[in-house]
Amino acid sequence: MINSIFNICGSIGQKFLKFLSNIGHFFIFFITAIFWIFRPPWYFKRIFYQIIDIGYFSLPVVGLTTFFSGMVLALQTYNGFTELNTETTVAKVVLTSITRELGPVLTGLMVAGRIGAKMAAEIATMRVTEQIDALGTLGTRPMQYLIAPKIIASLICIPVLVLLGNTIGILGGYVIAIFKLGFNPNIYLYATVENLEWIDIIQGTVKAVIFGLIISMVSCYFGFNATKGAEGVGYATTASVVISSVMILTSTYIITALFFG
Repeated sequence: MINSIFNICGSIGQKFLKFLSNIGHFFIFFITAIFWIFRPPWYFKRIFYQIIDIGYFSLPVVGLTTFFSGMVLALQTYNGFTELNTETTVAKVVLTSITRELGPVLTGLMVAGRIGAKMAAEIATMRVTEQIDALGTLGTRPMQYLIAPKIIASLICIPVLVLLGNTIGILGGYVIAIFKLGFNPNIYLYATVENLEWIDIIQGTVKAVIFGLIISMVSCYFGFNATKGAEGVGYATTASVVISSVMILTSTYIITALFFG
């Protein structure tokens, strides 16, 4: 009985120490990556390709997600506030919900699922096939050549995707409000513009920058430290998406609490 308790405690202790070790390794990776972002030379061609991949090819997924979210939000708000000044209420709820929370979070989750998995799989494959070691042998710094362009492109693209996603989500609410619920277009547009506040845009942009940093850092970290061949590639891909999603949901609460707490 006592031995079983000791074994359980030992197992918990080992897992906790491994958890702390992983946090330390990630922190070192984070600091190193930030250092290489600001140190020349910058590989502008690779940054441009990453911007196209992250921004341009993610826009359809982000646009569809936010558009239908805006539509659903307008419909559900109308059903819940039928006794109030519905046109003004629906416009305000859609605007506030999209710009503060749904736009940034949905964009972050979609990009984490699409781009985060791709980053992790690409870098992990290069790691297990020793291509990253070969880069170092040829005198190319892997952190500067592989990691820095992805982080820079994420910090550029995801805030832009969030702004576009917010606009498309508000448009989705407008479509439902006008063509299904029969609202007056002028009143709805006026209520939307009247309730638009800079603090909401700033908060959404701050979240977008943080989400871009989270997605790129976590995905690159798991890919860069992948082991065990094909199994390691699968683990890095899955872990990058799961950890990125959890960190996005956690950080959005923290940022919201800082702005409105």
